[in-house]
Amino acid sequence: MKPLRTYTILLSVLLLMTACSGGQQQDVHFSRLEQLLFATPTDQLPAAMMAHQEEYSTDLIVFLPEQPEFVQMTQDFVSDPVVRDIYRTTDSLYHDLGDIEKELGKALGRAYTLCPEMYHVERFYTMVTGDYDNVDYRVYSNGKDICLAIDQYALGAMKRYGYFGLPEYIVRNLTRKHIVRDCMHTLAALRSSRPNGDMTLLDYIIQEGKCLYFVESAIPSIHDTILLRYTRDQLEWMKANVENVWGWYLQNKMLYSTDPGQLRNLTGEAPHTNAFGPTSAPRTTDYIGLHIVRSYMKKTGCTMQQLLEETDSQKILTQSGWRP
Repeated sequence: MKPLRTYTILLSVLLLMTACSGGQQQDVHFSRLEQLLFATPTDQLPAAMMAHQEEYSTDLIVFLPEQPEFVQMTQDFVSDPVVRDIYRTTDSLYHDLGDIEKELGKALGRAYTLCPEMYHVERFYTMVTGDYDNVDYRVYSNGKDICLAIDQYALGAMKRYGYFGLPEYIVRNLTRKHIVRDCMHTLAALRSSRPNGDMTLLDYIIQEGKCLYFVESAIPSIHDTILLRYTRDQLEWMKANVENVWGWYLQNKMLYSTDPGQLRNLTGEAPHTNAFGPTSAPRTTDYIGLHIVRSYMKKTGCTMQQLLEETDSQKILTQSGWRP
């Protein structure tokens, strides 16, 4: 074989491998605020915090070591016995985030390849909050930084505290396997354009479908149970009942409803969907939205950027040609 032809074949193979890998992996390293605060003796905290002030200069974290009141509040927080126990439990599970950093780096690399205008995340943080009133905000991002309330992903190991009042159907979706999924979903939600005015149920369906499609494109190996935050039984229920669920939406003229109560009942966290009985899946809208968007992307061939920028939910539904 001639040298030039050999080189050409090798180059073609390398290009194919690069295309299949979905882009270059980003280097991800989390700054561990909780390890800094809880591993430092309280009398040494002021100096330690001042030394790391620049590292934690992000609008996602309140970090004001130059203010005596803030330093005192931080010392009181890390000295609280329950909070220290939360930290020890969390650190026992997440002391090393190497696997998560690697997986997130791969997902971000794919995301930037799929959507060059995606926010480029540069800094990554973790912290212990001890605040479980709203676990919907377990991942914070402003587009250039990401912060994990890492203790929320350790709640499954805190049954001795009654999960701090959270129901088990929420806690079971706060695991290590969900972290990268949640990070990518947060970025998708930031990037995805929304319709103006009041959101209809169809808007919510398509909006979540867009985000979930982005996540599975960035994490091709993700299982639908993690992607949709369903148990296996809930996923199988949706597969078996999606036609009935869609029919119920149409029969009850739900798609264009803007009623907050109806929307909350169908899109909010719950052990099941009341309208479909105790064995049903929650958030049936998520499953349907994902399948509509999958069909839309296959039919239209539009780019990820075009998908995220599209605000016409009816257009996506119509052009998808999706039927259960």
